[in-house]
Amino acid sequence: MNTHATTISGHNPEFATTGIPNGKLGIWLFLSSEVMLFATLFTSYIVFRTSAAAWPRGWDVLNVPLALVNTLVLISSSVTIVMAYAKTLERDQKGFRLFMGLTIALAFVFLGIKTFEYRSKFEHHHYPSSSIFYAVYFTTTGLHALHVIVGIIWNSWLWHAAAKEWDEWWFPGRIEYAGLYWHFVDIVWIFLFPALYLL
Repeated sequence: MNTHATTISGHNPEFATTGIPNGKLGIWLFLSSEVMLFATLFTSYIVFRTSAAAWPRGWDVLNVPLALVNTLVLISSSVTIVMAYAKTLERDQKGFRLFMGLTIALAFVFLGIKTFEYRSKFEHHHYPSSSIFYAVYFTTTGLHALHVIVGIIWNSWLWHAAAKEWDEWWFPGRIEYAGLYWHFVDIVWIFLFPALYLL
């Protein structure tokens, strides 16, 4: 049982039915559907690549150094959101806001780098309609970027909500759920990076 919420108010009605927080069950079900979505995209990528007469090497047509920097940025953001959650359990509001703020800032850095990369492609007249490779590239990385934007919105709401909802019994759980989502976003990129840029 997740005990951090019960220590705040002495009881937690979310455990009444299943023995685990309903929110955690919900986020795992949601992430399961997201896994199926990206698994379908990866499967399509494999099918397109193995059936194509020619397929460009990622390092020949994509900016690997920028993608590597973005990988390090997302890995760092996974660390900062873990620290934000830890500060929540320690009841350190200032520490939470610091590390959650860093998580949000790193997410914006990721999107900024991705925007620069997209703009470079467009300037060289590479679009989703240019080839199957670019259709796969823009679809998968674009969908991932959309998930990053959702994470920014979610984490920003939590950052602002901490001021007035810090003492609510359920608040640490919300940070945990946001962290699970953010780790999923990072893991997807860990698969996308080698698949698109290095293979």
